[in-house]
Order: sequence, then C-alpha cells, then structure tokens
Amino acid sequence: MQHSFQYDKRKVLQALRYHFIQRPEIRVLIILVNVFAIVSAVLFYMQKIRPEPFLLGSLIWLLMVAAFWFILPNTIYRRSSTFKDRFIAFFGDQEMVLENERGYINWGWGKFSKWFESPHFFHLYFDDKSFFLVPKEGMNETFRHELRSLLRQKIDQKA
Repeated sequence: MQHSFQYDKRKVLQALRYHFIQRPEIRVLIILVNVFAIVSAVLFYMQKIRPEPFLLGSLIWLLMVAAFWFILPNTIYRRSSTFKDRFIAFFGDQEMVLENERGYINWGWGKFSKWFESPHFFHLYFDDKSFFLVPKEGMNETFRHELRSLLRQKIDQKA
C-alpha cells in the first residue's frame, strides 16, 4: 500500500493537541486543576475563602489551556521541518518505508509501540513521546480500513 501526503498546519496542530491530551500525566493535571478550580469556586461562593484562591485556580486553568492548546502545539510545529515536507509512505508486511526528496527511512513494525486514530491522522508511536503522523487526507475508505487492519495486526498495542 502506498500513500502520498503533505501536512496541513491546522490539522497537525489538532493532532498535537490530541497527543498532549492522551498523555496520562496531563490528564491527571487537568483533573486536579479542575477540581481545585471547582472547590475554590464553591468555597468562594459560600464565603469560606477570599477571592485570591478562586482567581489563582482560574488563572492556572487558563494558563494550562493556553499551554496545551496553543503554545506547545505551535512551538512543536514551528521547530519541526517534518511538517513542511512531502512524503510517500509504503506500508508492507514487514515494514513501513517513508520517502521524501532528501531520502528514505525504513521502520520495521517492531519499532512502533502503539498507535491510535484521531479524526485526521493515524498516530504511530515509537515510544511514549516520539511518534509519526500519517494523514488520512487523500485516503479512500478502503485504504483506511486496510491500513487499520495492518496496524492492528503489526503493532501490538492500540493506545
């Protein structure tokens, strides 16, 4: 199977957001900040605390949203030249081959630890923090189905 693609900035930023939200430590952080914000809002409403803890919780929540939704994805996008290239990906029984005008790389399926699917991409993880995005744009439904089957078969764990 062969797929030619290049990246769309808006879709890549959304995929990076999915990556961050999938991280267990970030999920725990989001839950803790939300609990703190809710508890401080309730205590402030009941006049048990001054407004500073409530404002602090709100500020932390806003900073966290800005970091995970805007700052981190944009920083990663700007620093990575990968998102500006055109690629051809070959999906075989033994490996995935990725090619661009500068060369190619072979990744045996054993290199990948897990994968998951978001609305616009297949996320192929090498480890918890290193991954490669395969855009769905340009794939017909049959190709997507075949790729899903191949990923299920070749990569042990689905994220």
